[in-house]
Amino acid sequence: MSGRHHAKSVMIKPITLIFKFLTQKTEVQIMLFENTDIRIQGVIIGLDEYMNLVLDNASELSIKKKTKKPLGQILLKGDNISLVLEAATRPIV
Repeated sequence: MSGRHHAKSVMIKPITLIFKFLTQKTEVQIMLFENTDIRIQGVIIGLDEYMNLVLDNASELSIKKKTKKPLGQILLKGDNISLVLEAATRPIV
């Protein structure tokens, strides 16, 4: 038996992280599939097994124009989502 210790890696399911954002009311930024010029920012207030998200206080952020357009409450289809991350403390626009 060797003296090496191997740490167990823990796999977190994507839905677990999304659910954490939901329960903690974390503001998130969402990068869209095949549309890198726009991000959606808001608070997740609902989700389903297809990763469709309901966002409250949502805004459309234009990366090139550096503009922010308020959208209110929206439904974002899971097929359109590439990346979900916690919103930066400093705005990108």
